[in-house]
Amino acid sequence: MKFADFHRRSIEDRDAFWAEQARLIDWKSPPQAICDNSRPPFTRWFAGGTTNLCHNAVDRHLKDRPDQPALIYVSSETGIERTYSFRQLHEEVQKAAAALQSLGVGRGDRVLIYMPMIAEAAFAMLACARIGAIHSVVFGGFASVSLASRIEDATPKVIVSADAGSRGGKVVAYKPLLDEAIRLSSHKPQSVLMMDRGLAPMERAAGRDHDWAEATARHAGAQVPCEWLDATDISYTIYTSGTTGRPKGVQRDVGGYAVALAASMKHIFLGEPGETYFSTSDIGWVVGHSYIIYGPLIAGMATIMYEGLPIRPDAGIWWSLVEKYKVTGMFSAPTAVRVLKKQDPAFLRKYDLSSLKALFLAGEPLDEPTARWISEGLGVPIIDNYWQTESGWPILTIANGVERKPSKFGSPGVPMYGYDVKLVHESTGEELRAPNEKGVVVIEGPTPPGFMQTVWGDDERYVKTYWQTIPGKRLYSTFDWGIRDEDGYYYILGRTDDVINVAGHRLGTREIEESISSHPNVAEVAVVGVADQLKGQVAMAFAVARDTTGLADAAGRMKLEGEIMKLVDEQLGAVARPARVHFVNLLPKTRSGKLLRRAIQAVAEGRDPGDLTTIEDPSTLQQIKELVGGK
Repeated sequence: MKFADFHRRSIEDRDAFWAEQARLIDWKSPPQAICDNSRPPFTRWFAGGTTNLCHNAVDRHLKDRPDQPALIYVSSETGIERTYSFRQLHEEVQKAAAALQSLGVGRGDRVLIYMPMIAEAAFAMLACARIGAIHSVVFGGFASVSLASRIEDATPKVIVSADAGSRGGKVVAYKPLLDEAIRLSSHKPQSVLMMDRGLAPMERAAGRDHDWAEATARHAGAQVPCEWLDATDISYTIYTSGTTGRPKGVQRDVGGYAVALAASMKHIFLGEPGETYFSTSDIGWVVGHSYIIYGPLIAGMATIMYEGLPIRPDAGIWWSLVEKYKVTGMFSAPTAVRVLKKQDPAFLRKYDLSSLKALFLAGEPLDEPTARWISEGLGVPIIDNYWQTESGWPILTIANGVERKPSKFGSPGVPMYGYDVKLVHESTGEELRAPNEKGVVVIEGPTPPGFMQTVWGDDERYVKTYWQTIPGKRLYSTFDWGIRDEDGYYYILGRTDDVINVAGHRLGTREIEESISSHPNVAEVAVVGVADQLKGQVAMAFAVARDTTGLADAAGRMKLEGEIMKLVDEQLGAVARPARVHFVNLLPKTRSGKLLRRAIQAVAEGRDPGDLTTIEDPSTLQQIKELVGGK
């Protein structure tokens, strides 16, 4: 089938299209309505139908593949590697579910999960889904103040955590952070369930804290049936990364999410039962929810849950796992590929990667040099995809499971089925139809299954934040600039608030970054707009060099800076030329790998960069401060 026809049908005949996709999952009772958009923008999918995420991820596979690998846990931090079959996963999840029930957790209660990438985190998530509790996973190691704000917002009955995580061989103690967060929060959980990994000592609060191993051992052999939930019930909430002020909890449903993931594993990610999927993300982010835990398991695949860095013990660790477990689909981020790009390319040739069908990348714009490098290194399709915490699954990509289409370097692809994507003028709301016209990427409702239902506890905020920013139109704003070429492929140019206005010329940071990245000695770059008395703003670039041997003195740095300036001149014109190109060892990023452009901009302008609890390495901002003269 032609994808264009597939997509058109998903928009013009929604009920029939999504009724077909709904057959990809199990239902206890069938939906009474497919798409209820009677109260826009609060679209309800598969209302009246009852199902369960844990049943679809685990129980339904017991009949046909009970002894097939389901969860493969690998920690290069602790050296532990363990495989759980669907039968074993079923047993572990029921023990966890019984332990939660013994602590008073029932349908609709919230459970906050603050854990590293360990198998028990997956058991906890699936246990919540099993008994109808709403889980809210917070990235392990988040600072106490940020964690406290999420505890206050989610009001969990129980928090599940661990003594510590480990990253790059460095132990991060979670318990002191958690204890401080509970102290700061106005909401106090009734119980805390702690997994003791033996990595860090921890004090237990009498009467509140319980041991995971003891609690689950008491329930060995427990039979905990799945709670059949209405499709429109809440499955989980997840807080958007980079949120300032009061946290913004993205609220997701049960049935629509299950259908969306099942369809995406088939149409986009080419997953087949019995195969192995490897997403290098973290359960603290939406990719970890959708494509480490739920998506692959719903598809009957084994999923790899990895704790560690991509370059430890060496830059071949990921590829060794692809070979060992015959990974067919892999999902990562451009940042991770750029890290690997700086390593010895021999690691890409050391392992047998013939099982791999494709590498999927998302989380930030994929620049062409990085895409080309990994494409040539792996010899498999590199499929970019663009989405958000809010969407739950890709908005723009290539659905090779429907029709094989070529990827275009620099473009995440075309709108996926169910998404009525448009480009509109920021001021007038007028739809832009001509090729290569720059506008705001928006989605016309109803949004598809799997999309956020609302902001947890705040419908008004959901409407105001997402649906009332385009003048005179009720459209969901992604807050991203984009263009669409003559073939319908979209290109994301950066956030609508990442525009640089240089002497009246509006420039997207992405365009300048793309140009600078094409220099052979640039591994990574961030461009921000910095206030300038004469021009309003000027572009300032911070680049990580691939080879730093010539940058030891000022002359070497000036030479490379000059080459980059000339390159931008040639590709984009003098107006886009950065005022300065500073060379740094590392760029400041969140633990999920997202560049902290706003923090860079604040430091470059001598302002307070704000909440940096999610930053991986605070010293990166100090280097930037020193480079710009501490202004």
